[in-house]
Amino acid sequence: MADVIDYKIIGDDLQAVIITLDSGERVIAEAGSMMFMQDGIRMDTTLDPNDTGGGMVGKLLGGAKRALSGDSFFMTTFTNDARPPRQVAFAAVTPGKVHPVELKDWGGRIIAQRDAFLCAARGINVSVAFSKRLGAGFFGGEGFILQRIEGDGQVFLHASGTLYEMTLAGGEKVRVDTGCIVAFDDGVDYDIEMVPGVKTALFGGEGLFFATLTGPGRVVLQSMPFSRLADRIVASAPRLGGQQKGEGGLGSALGLMGGLLNNND
Repeated sequence: MADVIDYKIIGDDLQAVIITLDSGERVIAEAGSMMFMQDGIRMDTTLDPNDTGGGMVGKLLGGAKRALSGDSFFMTTFTNDARPPRQVAFAAVTPGKVHPVELKDWGGRIIAQRDAFLCAARGINVSVAFSKRLGAGFFGGEGFILQRIEGDGQVFLHASGTLYEMTLAGGEKVRVDTGCIVAFDDGVDYDIEMVPGVKTALFGGEGLFFATLTGPGRVVLQSMPFSRLADRIVASAPRLGGQQKGEGGLGSALGLMGGLLNNND
């Protein structure tokens, strides 16, 4: 049984989650995601965050599965050793939203994109999930390796942009940009579909493939994949000659003045 924890999500576009732990309660988190912790919270790094008591080989295997799924080999745990409730907060390394998921409402298991896991109550297990379809593995945007998150408690996911949760009826299909999938119910069928029409595929700006999600089950989508933002940043980076594409205004004027001064010297 997972610990029952209280939480509050703060922020708008750069969100974090503040978790309140009663005495003896514990939360597990991705390494490097801690924002603050109050006095009385004990932080540990472990291969076995849920104290399952298995052998070293099993713990190493569990760490390897987490590493394959995009998380760290070791997990960080935060336990309230004090008598009164204490708080600990977590934020991801990229801008975006925090999405709480009660796993009991999702049938005890969800499949998520790599790096989606932020933190969870003790009792939640994070491991690797492999794409069942060869095409989805090659062209689905997430590759063959996904995250499997299991348990009966609270887990917090993080993704970029605005997050949108939708429920698919049995047989209902939705086509999604391959980078916009955050998580889906274990019962949802995940596959890929080629964009119809040669002209649309080549010049439509959406790539050659859609991801398809077929119900029944719930799906969480993100409006701005971080990879898309990174591509825009790279495209706007300074060229080798020092001039930025499309740059104008005060920055251009100052750059021009600096160049003239250097030439005069």
